[in-house]
Amino acid sequence: MRLGCVLSICLVVNTAAAVACSEAQTPQPQQTGPPPAVPVTATAAVSKDMPLEVSVIGAVEAYSTVTVRAQITGELTSVNFQQGDDVEAGQELFTLDRRPLEAALQQATANLERDLAQAANARAILERSEQLVLRGIVAREQRDTARTTVAALEATVAADRAAVENAKVQLQYATIRAPISGRTGALMVTAGNLVRANDQTPLVTINQVTPVFVSFAFPESSLAALRRYMDRGTLRVEASLASGDGPPALGRITFVDNAVDQTTGTIRIKGTFANDDRTLWPGQFVNVVVRLATESAAIVVPTIAIQTGPDGEYVFVIKPDETVELRPVKVARVAGTETLIKDGLAAGDVVVTDGHLRLVPGSLVSRSENGAKAGS
Repeated sequence: MRLGCVLSICLVVNTAAAVACSEAQTPQPQQTGPPPAVPVTATAAVSKDMPLEVSVIGAVEAYSTVTVRAQITGELTSVNFQQGDDVEAGQELFTLDRRPLEAALQQATANLERDLAQAANARAILERSEQLVLRGIVAREQRDTARTTVAALEATVAADRAAVENAKVQLQYATIRAPISGRTGALMVTAGNLVRANDQTPLVTINQVTPVFVSFAFPESSLAALRRYMDRGTLRVEASLASGDGPPALGRITFVDNAVDQTTGTIRIKGTFANDDRTLWPGQFVNVVVRLATESAAIVVPTIAIQTGPDGEYVFVIKPDETVELRPVKVARVAGTETLIKDGLAAGDVVVTDGHLRLVPGSLVSRSENGAKAGS
Protein backbone atom coordinates (compact mmCIF):
# COMPACT_ATOMS: atom_id res chain seq x y z
CA MET A 1 0.00 0.00 0.00
CA ARG A 2 2.78 2.44 0.94
CA LEU A 3 4.78 1.55 -2.16
CA GLY A 4 1.83 2.42 -4.35
CA CYS A 5 1.48 5.87 -2.75
CA VAL A 6 5.14 6.66 -3.28
CA LEU A 7 4.97 5.72 -6.95
CA SER A 8 1.91 7.91 -7.41
CA ILE A 9 3.65 10.94 -5.88
CA CYS A 10 6.76 10.50 -8.10
CA LEU A 11 4.57 10.24 -11.18
CA VAL A 12 2.84 13.51 -10.31
CA VAL A 13 6.15 15.34 -9.70
CA ASN A 14 7.67 14.12 -12.99
CA THR A 15 4.55 15.16 -14.91
CA ALA A 16 4.67 18.69 -13.39
CA ALA A 17 8.38 19.06 -14.22
CA ALA A 18 7.80 17.94 -17.79
CA VAL A 19 5.00 20.47 -18.21
CA ALA A 20 7.23 23.26 -16.78
CA CYS A 21 10.09 22.41 -19.14
CA SER A 22 7.78 22.34 -22.15
CA GLU A 23 6.41 25.79 -21.19
CA ALA A 24 9.94 27.16 -20.77
CA GLN A 25 10.98 25.88 -24.20
CA THR A 26 7.94 27.33 -25.92
CA PRO A 27 8.91 30.79 -27.46
CA GLN A 28 6.96 33.71 -25.96
CA PRO A 29 5.63 36.45 -28.26
CA GLN A 30 7.94 39.64 -28.29
CA GLN A 31 6.52 43.01 -27.30
CA THR A 32 6.55 45.64 -30.14
CA GLY A 33 6.47 49.49 -29.89
CA PRO A 34 8.34 52.73 -30.78
CA PRO A 35 12.00 53.04 -29.69
CA PRO A 36 12.65 55.13 -26.59
CA ALA A 37 13.27 58.85 -27.04
CA VAL A 38 16.90 60.03 -26.95
CA PRO A 39 17.51 62.67 -24.26
CA VAL A 40 19.17 65.80 -25.70
CA THR A 41 19.62 69.46 -24.99
CA ALA A 42 18.80 72.00 -27.67
CA THR A 43 18.53 75.68 -28.41
CA ALA A 44 17.09 77.82 -31.17
CA ALA A 45 19.10 79.60 -33.85
CA VAL A 46 18.78 83.34 -33.43
CA SER A 47 19.18 86.33 -35.71
CA LYS A 48 21.27 89.14 -34.21
CA ASP A 49 24.01 91.65 -34.93
CA MET A 50 27.45 90.07 -34.64
CA PRO A 51 30.72 92.02 -34.56
CA LEU A 52 33.60 90.97 -36.81
CA GLU A 53 36.52 90.93 -34.40
CA VAL A 54 40.14 89.87 -34.15
CA SER A 55 41.50 88.99 -30.69
CA VAL A 56 45.21 89.19 -29.87
CA ILE A 57 47.55 89.85 -26.94
CA GLY A 58 49.02 93.33 -26.62
CA ALA A 59 51.30 95.34 -24.36
CA VAL A 60 50.75 98.79 -22.91
CA GLU A 61 53.33 101.44 -23.83
CA ALA A 62 53.77 104.94 -22.49
CA TYR A 63 52.56 107.59 -24.91
CA SER A 64 55.86 109.38 -24.41
CA THR A 65 58.96 108.52 -22.38
CA VAL A 66 61.69 110.99 -21.41
CA THR A 67 64.89 110.21 -19.52
CA VAL A 68 65.91 113.36 -17.64
CA ARG A 69 69.66 114.05 -17.62
CA ALA A 70 71.78 117.01 -16.56
CA GLN A 71 73.16 119.13 -19.40
CA ILE A 72 75.92 120.62 -17.28
CA THR A 73 78.30 119.27 -14.65
CA GLY A 74 77.69 120.39 -11.09
CA GLU A 75 76.52 119.49 -7.61
CA LEU A 76 72.88 118.49 -7.25
CA THR A 77 71.60 120.82 -4.53
CA SER A 78 67.89 119.95 -4.36
CA VAL A 79 65.27 117.47 -5.58
CA ASN A 80 61.85 119.13 -5.72
CA PHE A 81 59.53 116.13 -6.09
CA GLN A 82 58.92 112.67 -4.68
CA GLN A 83 59.65 109.67 -6.85
CA GLY A 84 56.41 108.35 -8.28
CA ASP A 85 54.80 111.80 -8.33
CA ASP A 86 52.78 113.11 -11.24
CA VAL A 87 54.49 116.18 -12.67
CA GLU A 88 53.46 118.83 -15.18
CA ALA A 89 55.49 120.02 -18.15
CA GLY A 90 57.77 122.86 -17.02
CA GLN A 91 57.66 121.89 -13.35
CA GLU A 92 60.98 122.34 -11.52
CA LEU A 93 62.47 118.95 -10.69
CA PHE A 94 66.15 119.46 -9.79
CA THR A 95 68.46 122.34 -8.95
CA LEU A 96 72.23 122.36 -9.46
CA ASP A 97 74.78 124.67 -7.81
CA ARG A 98 74.28 128.05 -9.55
CA ARG A 99 77.25 129.96 -8.13
CA PRO A 100 79.89 129.02 -10.75
CA LEU A 101 77.42 129.72 -13.52
CA GLU A 102 76.39 133.08 -12.13
CA ALA A 103 80.05 134.09 -11.87
CA ALA A 104 80.64 133.05 -15.49
CA LEU A 105 77.66 135.16 -16.57
CA GLN A 106 78.96 138.17 -14.69
CA GLN A 107 82.38 137.79 -16.29
CA ALA A 108 80.90 137.50 -19.78
CA THR A 109 78.74 140.58 -19.15
CA ALA A 110 81.78 142.57 -17.99
CA ASN A 111 83.75 141.58 -21.08
CA LEU A 112 80.87 142.72 -23.25
CA GLU A 113 80.67 146.09 -21.56
CA ARG A 114 84.43 146.60 -21.88
CA ASP A 115 84.46 145.78 -25.57
CA LEU A 116 81.39 147.93 -26.20
CA ALA A 117 83.27 150.91 -24.74
CA GLN A 118 86.34 150.18 -26.85
CA ALA A 119 84.21 149.81 -29.96
CA ALA A 120 82.51 153.15 -29.27
CA ASN A 121 85.91 154.84 -28.89
CA ALA A 122 87.15 153.24 -32.11
CA ARG A 123 84.13 154.52 -34.03
CA ALA A 124 84.75 158.04 -32.71
CA ILE A 125 88.38 157.85 -33.86
CA LEU A 126 87.22 156.62 -37.27
CA GLU A 127 84.85 159.57 -37.65
CA ARG A 128 87.62 162.05 -36.88
CA SER A 129 89.94 160.25 -39.26
CA GLU A 130 87.36 160.52 -42.06
CA GLN A 131 87.11 164.26 -41.55
CA LEU A 132 90.88 164.73 -41.39
CA VAL A 133 91.38 162.70 -44.55
CA LEU A 134 88.93 164.95 -46.36
CA ARG A 135 90.95 168.00 -45.21
CA GLY A 136 94.21 166.28 -46.19
CA ILE A 137 95.63 166.34 -42.72
CA VAL A 138 95.71 162.57 -42.11
CA ALA A 139 96.92 159.92 -44.49
CA ARG A 140 94.42 157.42 -45.87
CA GLU A 141 96.39 154.57 -44.28
CA GLN A 142 95.62 155.89 -40.82
CA ARG A 143 91.91 156.04 -41.67
CA ASP A 144 92.01 152.47 -42.98
CA THR A 145 93.67 151.36 -39.75
CA ALA A 146 90.85 153.01 -37.79
CA ARG A 147 88.27 151.18 -39.91
CA THR A 148 89.99 147.86 -39.24
CA THR A 149 90.05 148.55 -35.53
CA VAL A 150 86.32 149.30 -35.52
CA ALA A 151 85.52 146.12 -37.46
CA ALA A 152 87.64 143.99 -35.12
CA LEU A 153 86.04 145.47 -32.02
CA GLU A 154 82.54 144.97 -33.44
CA ALA A 155 83.37 141.32 -34.03
CA THR A 156 84.66 141.10 -30.47
CA VAL A 157 81.44 142.64 -29.20
CA ALA A 158 79.43 140.04 -31.18
CA ALA A 159 81.50 137.26 -29.63
CA ASP A 160 80.96 138.79 -26.18
CA ARG A 161 77.20 138.86 -26.76
CA ALA A 162 77.28 135.18 -27.72
CA ALA A 163 79.31 134.43 -24.59
CA VAL A 164 76.72 136.21 -22.47
CA GLU A 165 73.88 134.26 -24.08
CA ASN A 166 75.76 131.00 -23.57
CA ALA A 167 76.34 131.85 -19.91
CA LYS A 168 72.61 132.56 -19.52
CA VAL A 169 71.74 129.23 -21.10
CA GLN A 170 74.19 127.41 -18.86
CA LEU A 171 72.63 129.13 -15.88
CA GLN A 172 69.18 127.99 -17.01
CA TYR A 173 70.49 124.41 -17.17
CA ALA A 174 71.12 124.65 -13.42
CA THR A 175 67.33 124.33 -13.01
CA ILE A 176 66.08 121.07 -14.53
CA ARG A 177 62.38 121.13 -15.43
CA ALA A 178 60.00 118.41 -16.57
CA PRO A 179 59.93 118.31 -20.37
CA ILE A 180 56.53 116.53 -20.45
CA SER A 181 53.62 115.90 -18.14
CA GLY A 182 53.60 112.39 -16.72
CA ARG A 183 54.51 110.13 -13.86
CA THR A 184 58.02 109.95 -12.51
CA GLY A 185 59.82 106.69 -11.92
CA ALA A 186 62.51 105.79 -9.42
CA LEU A 187 64.91 108.59 -8.45
CA MET A 188 68.40 107.53 -9.51
CA VAL A 189 70.44 110.38 -7.92
CA THR A 190 69.86 112.21 -4.66
CA ALA A 191 70.82 115.70 -3.54
CA GLY A 192 74.49 116.23 -2.74
CA ASN A 193 75.84 114.09 -5.57
CA LEU A 194 77.95 115.42 -8.39
CA VAL A 195 76.18 114.96 -11.70
CA ARG A 196 77.87 115.18 -15.06
CA ALA A 197 76.61 116.54 -18.34
CA ASN A 198 74.77 113.88 -20.36
CA ASP A 199 75.72 111.11 -17.95
CA GLN A 200 74.51 107.67 -19.03
CA THR A 201 72.58 107.23 -15.78
CA PRO A 202 69.47 109.44 -15.97
CA LEU A 203 68.30 111.41 -12.97
CA VAL A 204 64.73 110.12 -13.43
CA THR A 205 62.46 108.76 -16.15
CA ILE A 206 59.05 110.27 -16.88
CA ASN A 207 56.30 108.26 -18.59
CA GLN A 208 53.23 109.91 -20.03
CA VAL A 209 50.35 107.61 -19.09
CA THR A 210 47.37 109.70 -20.20
CA PRO A 211 46.96 108.82 -23.00
CA VAL A 212 48.79 105.54 -23.58
CA PHE A 213 49.53 103.24 -26.49
CA VAL A 214 48.62 99.56 -26.68
CA SER A 215 50.92 97.79 -29.13
CA PHE A 216 50.03 94.39 -30.58
CA ALA A 217 50.93 92.07 -33.44
CA PHE A 218 48.14 91.77 -35.99
CA PRO A 219 48.00 88.65 -38.21
CA GLU A 220 49.08 89.20 -41.79
CA SER A 221 46.09 87.20 -43.06
CA SER A 222 43.71 89.86 -41.70
CA LEU A 223 45.73 92.86 -42.88
CA ALA A 224 43.73 93.36 -46.06
CA ALA A 225 40.48 93.41 -44.11
CA LEU A 226 41.99 95.81 -41.58
CA ARG A 227 43.05 98.26 -44.28
CA ARG A 228 39.70 97.95 -46.04
CA TYR A 229 37.73 98.78 -42.92
CA MET A 230 40.16 101.54 -41.90
CA ASP A 231 39.46 103.25 -45.22
CA ARG A 232 35.81 103.42 -44.18
CA GLY A 233 36.54 105.15 -40.89
CA THR A 234 38.32 104.93 -37.55
CA LEU A 235 38.48 101.42 -36.12
CA ARG A 236 37.67 100.85 -32.48
CA VAL A 237 39.91 98.68 -30.33
CA GLU A 238 39.27 97.29 -26.85
CA ALA A 239 41.86 96.38 -24.23
CA SER A 240 41.02 94.43 -21.09
CA LEU A 241 43.23 93.30 -18.25
CA ALA A 242 44.31 89.67 -18.19
CA SER A 243 42.76 89.36 -14.72
CA GLY A 244 39.38 90.36 -16.15
CA ASP A 245 38.93 93.13 -13.59
CA GLY A 246 36.75 95.98 -14.74
CA PRO A 247 35.27 96.80 -18.14
CA PRO A 248 37.52 96.94 -21.21
CA ALA A 249 39.14 100.25 -22.12
CA LEU A 250 38.15 101.75 -25.46
CA GLY A 251 40.59 103.26 -27.94
CA ARG A 252 41.22 103.69 -31.64
CA ILE A 253 43.89 102.47 -34.04
CA THR A 254 46.36 105.26 -34.76
CA PHE A 255 49.41 103.46 -36.15
CA VAL A 256 50.04 100.67 -38.64
CA ASP A 257 53.65 99.72 -39.23
CA ASN A 258 55.09 100.00 -42.73
CA ALA A 259 56.24 96.37 -43.03
CA VAL A 260 55.19 92.86 -42.07
CA ASP A 261 57.52 90.92 -39.80
CA GLN A 262 58.48 87.96 -41.97
CA THR A 263 59.59 85.94 -38.95
CA THR A 264 56.17 85.99 -37.25
CA GLY A 265 53.87 86.83 -40.17
CA THR A 266 52.39 89.73 -38.24
CA ILE A 267 52.39 93.51 -38.48
CA ARG A 268 52.74 95.91 -35.57
CA ILE A 269 49.64 97.97 -34.74
CA LYS A 270 49.16 100.63 -32.07
CA GLY A 271 45.95 101.82 -30.51
CA THR A 272 45.64 105.07 -28.55
CA PHE A 273 43.65 105.02 -25.30
CA ALA A 274 42.67 108.09 -23.27
CA ASN A 275 43.29 106.12 -20.04
CA ASP A 276 41.78 108.83 -17.86
CA ASP A 277 41.19 106.32 -15.06
CA ARG A 278 44.72 104.92 -15.50
CA THR A 279 43.50 101.36 -15.77
CA LEU A 280 46.27 100.64 -18.27
CA TRP A 281 49.85 100.83 -17.07
CA PRO A 282 53.01 100.76 -19.20
CA GLY A 283 54.43 97.25 -19.42
CA GLN A 284 51.14 95.42 -18.79
CA PHE A 285 49.95 92.63 -21.04
CA VAL A 286 46.31 93.03 -22.08
CA ASN A 287 43.74 91.20 -24.18
CA VAL A 288 43.09 93.24 -27.31
CA VAL A 289 39.98 93.00 -29.47
CA VAL A 290 39.90 94.86 -32.79
CA ARG A 291 36.36 95.35 -34.03
CA LEU A 292 36.47 95.57 -37.82
CA ALA A 293 32.73 95.68 -38.55
CA THR A 294 29.31 94.52 -37.36
CA GLU A 295 27.28 92.01 -39.37
CA SER A 296 23.57 92.67 -38.95
CA ALA A 297 20.86 89.97 -38.75
CA ALA A 298 23.32 87.09 -38.72
CA ILE A 299 22.05 83.55 -38.02
CA VAL A 300 23.89 82.35 -34.92
CA VAL A 301 23.99 79.02 -33.08
CA PRO A 302 26.26 77.70 -30.32
CA THR A 303 29.49 76.33 -31.71
CA ILE A 304 28.93 73.00 -29.92
CA ALA A 305 25.90 72.40 -32.15
CA ILE A 306 28.10 72.13 -35.26
CA GLN A 307 29.13 68.59 -36.20
CA THR A 308 31.55 67.49 -38.91
CA GLY A 309 30.95 64.50 -41.16
CA PRO A 310 32.35 63.05 -44.39
CA ASP A 311 30.29 65.50 -46.45
CA GLY A 312 31.10 68.54 -44.34
CA GLU A 313 29.50 70.34 -41.42
CA TYR A 314 25.94 69.70 -40.28
CA VAL A 315 23.53 70.10 -37.38
CA PHE A 316 20.65 68.05 -36.01
CA VAL A 317 17.44 70.05 -36.27
CA ILE A 318 14.46 69.10 -34.10
CA LYS A 319 11.22 69.05 -36.09
CA PRO A 320 7.78 69.81 -34.61
CA ASP A 321 7.09 66.07 -34.11
CA GLU A 322 10.18 65.89 -31.85
CA THR A 323 12.21 63.88 -34.34
CA VAL A 324 15.50 65.08 -35.75
CA GLU A 325 16.80 65.62 -39.23
CA LEU A 326 20.43 65.96 -40.31
CA ARG A 327 20.83 69.28 -42.06
CA PRO A 328 24.06 70.36 -43.82
CA VAL A 329 25.13 73.94 -43.07
CA LYS A 330 27.73 76.40 -44.34
CA VAL A 331 29.66 78.16 -41.62
CA ALA A 332 30.54 81.82 -42.19
CA ARG A 333 32.88 82.16 -39.24
CA VAL A 334 33.31 81.29 -35.57
CA ALA A 335 33.13 84.00 -32.92
CA GLY A 336 34.14 82.53 -29.58
CA THR A 337 31.40 80.13 -28.40
CA GLU A 338 29.07 81.13 -31.23
CA THR A 339 29.08 80.25 -34.92
CA LEU A 340 27.62 82.32 -37.73
CA ILE A 341 25.73 80.26 -40.30
CA LYS A 342 25.94 81.35 -43.91
CA ASP A 343 23.43 78.87 -45.28
CA GLY A 344 21.27 76.00 -44.03
CA LEU A 345 19.44 77.45 -41.04
CA ALA A 346 16.84 80.10 -40.32
CA ALA A 347 16.08 81.99 -37.16
CA GLY A 348 13.96 79.84 -34.84
CA ASP A 349 15.27 76.45 -36.02
CA VAL A 350 15.92 74.31 -32.95
CA VAL A 351 19.30 72.56 -33.04
CA VAL A 352 20.73 69.89 -30.77
CA THR A 353 23.64 71.07 -28.62
CA ASP A 354 24.28 67.89 -26.62
CA GLY A 355 23.49 64.21 -27.15
CA HIS A 356 24.56 63.91 -30.80
CA LEU A 357 26.26 60.53 -30.44
CA ARG A 358 23.03 58.55 -30.11
CA LEU A 359 21.18 60.36 -32.88
CA VAL A 360 20.41 59.27 -36.43
CA PRO A 361 18.05 60.99 -38.85
CA GLY A 362 14.49 60.38 -37.69
CA SER A 363 15.39 59.69 -34.05
CA LEU A 364 12.76 60.66 -31.50
CA VAL A 365 14.20 63.00 -28.87
CA SER A 366 13.20 64.31 -25.51
CA ARG A 367 14.60 67.63 -24.56
CA SER A 368 15.80 68.21 -21.03
CA GLU A 369 14.33 71.03 -19.00
CA ASN A 370 17.27 73.33 -19.86
CA GLY A 371 17.15 72.23 -23.48
CA ALA A 372 13.43 72.87 -23.70
CA LYS A 373 13.89 76.34 -22.31
CA ALA A 374 16.76 77.06 -24.65
CA GLY A 375 14.84 75.87 -27.65
CA SER A 376 11.57 77.53 -26.78
